[in-house]
Amino acid sequence: MSMQTTSDNATGEPMLDMNVTPLIDVMLVLLIMFIITIPIQTHAVKLDLPVNQDKTPPPPIDPIKNKVVVTAQNQILWNGSPVTQPQLRQYLDVTQQMNPIPELHLQPDATARYELVDQVLAVTKQAHVQKMGFVGNEYYMNIF
Repeated sequence: MSMQTTSDNATGEPMLDMNVTPLIDVMLVLLIMFIITIPIQTHAVKLDLPVNQDKTPPPPIDPIKNKVVVTAQNQILWNGSPVTQPQLRQYLDVTQQMNPIPELHLQPDATARYELVDQVLAVTKQAHVQKMGFVGNEYYMNIF
């Protein structure tokens, strides 16, 4: 069996050259499939985070009841000590782990921003506070 090397096909003989285009197409599809199925490599970067240098003791957590006050100066107080919202969340998480669970008394000032009071309520909801009450409602009754 011999192959012709000339492109003279006028005699009507069948062409003996192999068509490799479909094979290349199949190889490209398989290559793409293999690339897609390769798991993504995740790299972790280790960081040394700073340690809290603040040596002030945290406000006490009362095992019976704790009071959160939102002041007119847009400050959040936990049992009389100013705290931030992340700190409030930490304290609420600690109280929800105690047995028995202490009550949470929320006392927003009448002139405090509603947005801050709403954020404090959202933090209490995220912490899944089970025992909560509003303190000072009688003040609002006298205003209106």
